[in-house]
Amino acid sequence: MRNGRRAAISGTAEWVPQRRWDTPMFGLEAYGKLAREALDDAGMELGEIDGILCTRLGDAPMFAPAAVAEYLGIATNFGEVVDLGGANATGMVWRAAAAIEAGVCDACLCLLPSVPAPPQPGASARTQNWMMGADAWGAPHGQFDAPYGLINPNSHFAMVAQRYMYEYDLEPRTLAKIAVQGRENALLNPRAIFRDQPITIEDVLNSPMVVDPLHLLEIVMPCSGGAGVVVTTLERARRTGLRPVVVSGFGEHITHKSITYAPSLTQIPIVAAADRAFAMAGVEREAIEVASMYDCYTITVLVTIEDSGFCAKGEGARFVEEHDLRFSGDWPLNTHGGQLGMGQGGAAGGMSHVVDVVTQLQGRAGRRQVGSAERGYVTGTGGCMSEQVALVLEGA
Repeated sequence: MRNGRRAAISGTAEWVPQRRWDTPMFGLEAYGKLAREALDDAGMELGEIDGILCTRLGDAPMFAPAAVAEYLGIATNFGEVVDLGGANATGMVWRAAAAIEAGVCDACLCLLPSVPAPPQPGASARTQNWMMGADAWGAPHGQFDAPYGLINPNSHFAMVAQRYMYEYDLEPRTLAKIAVQGRENALLNPRAIFRDQPITIEDVLNSPMVVDPLHLLEIVMPCSGGAGVVVTTLERARRTGLRPVVVSGFGEHITHKSITYAPSLTQIPIVAAADRAFAMAGVEREAIEVASMYDCYTITVLVTIEDSGFCAKGEGARFVEEHDLRFSGDWPLNTHGGQLGMGQGGAAGGMSHVVDVVTQLQGRAGRRQVGSAERGYVTGTGGCMSEQVALVLEGA
């Protein structure tokens, strides 16, 4: 660690993703359970927390941080609602670290539960366009895209894949390899929903075509779940018994919401976010020993590798083909299996990538351990390649 950063991740909590969540929980109840598990893992008490980072909350559509603090029975110096979709987790972590370094607070809970709530009496079922807000009539997407069917994220990411294949030399087998090797990592993760289901490249290519060119096994399975981390001062993290994982560099960049208005279909906002994160951390890309990249689709991973600066533009396919992405390989990626192999635990899906690298840097990955890793890289992708966050994490 070369930049003197003083904010570190200590404890983590992560629930096993489930396709069908048997026991509904109110949002505040889920926050309380995750908070307790993360604090127990860190060896900290609830009274030490003075920062809350959360998302929009069904139980409290207004004043969500205050509602969480009230439910937990604590007073806080920092409260933040993060609304970046798949980049929520990484966005929470850097905001917590920045608040700690600014002296605003000393210990933050970054929590992302995503489980079904008990049905509200008298409420009618309603189909929700949860991601694109097709019913937001005043927004350009609601007026000009949604009426023509551009709603489901599958179609947005398929457009990215189609354009990339047109501009660069990318074969479907290369994208399939990303899914296959992520699944191999998942086989040794007891929390992964696909922990006992290996797949081959042929399996991927023979799975149903959902939106050309993306096959079923290249698309994340939505589940319910939850995950969270404790971010605190480096000094306090050193007292918890776990190896502190310092947030040494971060960057965020947002350019659009709907893919229709993206500046480019093949170059994503992670470029600026990654450049800032690595410059802040003062390390080169070659120093990264384990990476965990948001993988809602296989194309997301390939373009993120490329635009994070690990290879030149247009060389993503070659990079994937030339490297072994398994935890035992020469370029370990998504050693928890990624969301493609673990299941996308709703809003918690992005936090699984943070937990993945923290677990590796703390030496707690068990049979998936990547040696004595010192530095890791994490990304979050929100919306349709629109909201991008990059983190450089280092063991202290």
